[in-house]
Amino acid sequence: MHAFRYVRLFSDASGESHFQDIAVSPDRELSVPPAPPLRMRALGPAVTVALVGGDSGWNGEVAHPVPFRMLQSYLSGTVEVTASDGESRRFGPGSLALLEDTRGKGHSTRVLDEDVVMLVTQLADVEPDAEPGRIRRG
Repeated sequence: MHAFRYVRLFSDASGESHFQDIAVSPDRELSVPPAPPLRMRALGPAVTVALVGGDSGWNGEVAHPVPFRMLQSYLSGTVEVTASDGESRRFGPGSLALLEDTRGKGHSTRVLDEDVVMLVTQLADVEPDAEPGRIRRG
């Protein structure tokens, strides 16, 4: 494994939301003796973690920003997210998305084929640095 991959949804200076594919290299190890260490990349401090679910057919069709920076890890079901720039992406089991469009036009979301369950991690209020995967205090 050379890089961890996820999708970032962010808003630009004019408030338009966009997707960005991110690949970050591990920068440390997680020691789990007696097993060999695992590769790791910190994504920032967390505030809380919650399981969040939506029924099949749920539709947040009116564009909206997220209430806080969050990581969404999809456990079951599939959603389609449309950024305000018009690009749509689907996320399902195994997908990881970093949502940072906390201002501006936001995005819309709809749950597809089956109920969706996500592990949502609220991230501390920090802004991304120029280099993806690094953070600086806001």
